[in-house]
Amino acid sequence: MSKSIPSHYLKVKEKHPDFIKAVESLGEKTKSEGPLDQKTAHLIQLAAAVTNKSEGSVHSHTRQLLKMGAKETEIRHAIILLTNTIGFPNVMAGLTWVNDIIDAFSE
Repeated sequence: MSKSIPSHYLKVKEKHPDFIKAVESLGEKTKSEGPLDQKTAHLIQLAAAVTNKSEGSVHSHTRQLLKMGAKETEIRHAIILLTNTIGFPNVMAGLTWVNDIIDAFSE
Protein backbone atom coordinates (compact mmCIF):
# COMPACT_ATOMS: atom_id res chain seq x y z
CA MET A 1 0.00 0.00 0.00
CA SER A 2 1.42 3.32 -1.01
CA LYS A 3 1.57 6.60 0.85
CA SER A 4 0.76 8.38 -2.40
CA ILE A 5 -2.29 8.69 -4.59
CA PRO A 6 -3.26 5.33 -6.13
CA SER A 7 -2.22 4.79 -9.73
CA HIS A 8 -5.80 3.98 -10.76
CA TYR A 9 -6.95 7.43 -9.61
CA LEU A 10 -4.10 9.07 -11.50
CA LYS A 11 -5.00 7.15 -14.67
CA VAL A 12 -8.63 8.24 -14.45
CA LYS A 13 -7.48 11.80 -13.79
CA GLU A 14 -5.27 11.68 -16.88
CA LYS A 15 -8.04 10.32 -19.12
CA HIS A 16 -10.89 12.39 -17.62
CA PRO A 17 -9.34 15.56 -16.17
CA ASP A 18 -12.52 17.64 -16.20
CA PHE A 19 -14.45 14.92 -14.39
CA ILE A 20 -11.83 14.60 -11.63
CA LYS A 21 -11.51 18.39 -11.38
CA ALA A 22 -15.27 18.60 -10.77
CA VAL A 23 -15.18 15.82 -8.15
CA GLU A 24 -12.24 17.44 -6.34
CA SER A 25 -13.91 20.85 -6.49
CA LEU A 26 -17.12 19.44 -5.01
CA GLY A 27 -15.13 17.86 -2.18
CA GLU A 28 -13.39 21.16 -1.41
CA LYS A 29 -16.66 23.11 -1.57
CA THR A 30 -18.54 20.78 0.76
CA LYS A 31 -15.78 21.02 3.36
CA SER A 32 -15.73 24.82 3.25
CA GLU A 33 -19.52 25.17 3.40
CA GLY A 34 -19.82 24.92 7.18
CA PRO A 35 -18.06 25.41 10.50
CA LEU A 36 -16.39 21.97 10.78
CA ASP A 37 -12.62 21.89 10.49
CA GLN A 38 -10.90 19.75 7.84
CA LYS A 39 -9.96 16.95 10.22
CA THR A 40 -13.49 16.60 11.59
CA ALA A 41 -14.90 16.63 8.06
CA HIS A 42 -12.54 13.83 7.00
CA LEU A 43 -13.34 11.78 10.12
CA ILE A 44 -17.05 12.02 9.28
CA GLN A 45 -16.37 11.06 5.67
CA LEU A 46 -14.16 8.20 6.84
CA ALA A 47 -16.95 6.84 9.03
CA ALA A 48 -19.41 7.14 6.15
CA ALA A 49 -16.98 5.30 3.86
CA VAL A 50 -16.75 2.40 6.34
CA THR A 51 -20.53 2.32 6.63
CA ASN A 52 -20.76 2.26 2.83
CA LYS A 53 -18.11 -0.51 2.67
CA SER A 54 -15.99 1.62 0.33
CA GLU A 55 -12.44 0.36 0.86
CA GLY A 56 -10.94 2.85 -1.59
CA SER A 57 -12.63 5.78 0.11
CA VAL A 58 -11.51 4.53 3.53
CA HIS A 59 -7.95 4.38 2.20
CA SER A 60 -8.24 7.88 0.74
CA HIS A 61 -9.64 9.54 3.86
CA THR A 62 -7.17 7.73 6.12
CA ARG A 63 -4.30 8.86 3.90
CA GLN A 64 -5.55 12.45 3.94
CA LEU A 65 -6.07 12.41 7.71
CA LEU A 66 -2.54 11.15 8.35
CA LYS A 67 -1.10 13.80 6.01
CA MET A 68 -2.91 16.52 7.96
CA GLY A 69 -1.55 15.20 11.26
CA ALA A 70 -4.48 13.22 12.65
CA LYS A 71 -3.48 10.68 15.25
CA GLU A 72 -3.92 6.97 14.56
CA THR A 73 -6.02 6.75 17.73
CA GLU A 74 -8.42 9.41 16.42
CA ILE A 75 -8.82 7.59 13.11
CA ARG A 76 -9.43 4.22 14.73
CA HIS A 77 -11.83 5.73 17.28
CA ALA A 78 -13.96 7.19 14.48
CA ILE A 79 -14.43 3.63 13.22
CA ILE A 80 -14.89 1.94 16.60
CA LEU A 81 -17.70 4.41 17.39
CA LEU A 82 -19.72 2.74 14.63
CA THR A 83 -19.91 -0.66 16.34
CA ASN A 84 -23.47 -0.34 17.68
CA THR A 85 -24.64 1.20 14.43
CA ILE A 86 -23.12 -1.00 11.72
CA GLY A 87 -22.00 -4.05 13.71
CA PHE A 88 -18.72 -5.58 14.81
CA PRO A 89 -17.86 -7.37 11.54
CA ASN A 90 -18.22 -4.16 9.51
CA VAL A 91 -16.12 -2.25 12.02
CA MET A 92 -13.44 -4.91 11.83
CA ALA A 93 -13.40 -4.62 8.03
CA GLY A 94 -13.10 -0.83 8.32
CA LEU A 95 -10.23 -1.13 10.78
CA THR A 96 -8.47 -3.50 8.39
CA TRP A 97 -8.71 -0.93 5.59
CA VAL A 98 -7.55 1.87 7.91
CA ASN A 99 -4.61 -0.25 9.04
CA ASP A 100 -3.59 -0.83 5.41
CA ILE A 101 -2.77 2.86 5.18
CA ILE A 102 -1.51 3.38 8.74
CA ASP A 103 0.93 0.50 8.28
CA ALA A 104 2.16 2.01 4.99
CA PHE A 105 2.75 5.37 6.68
CA SER A 106 4.68 3.67 9.49
CA GLU A 107 7.16 2.05 7.09
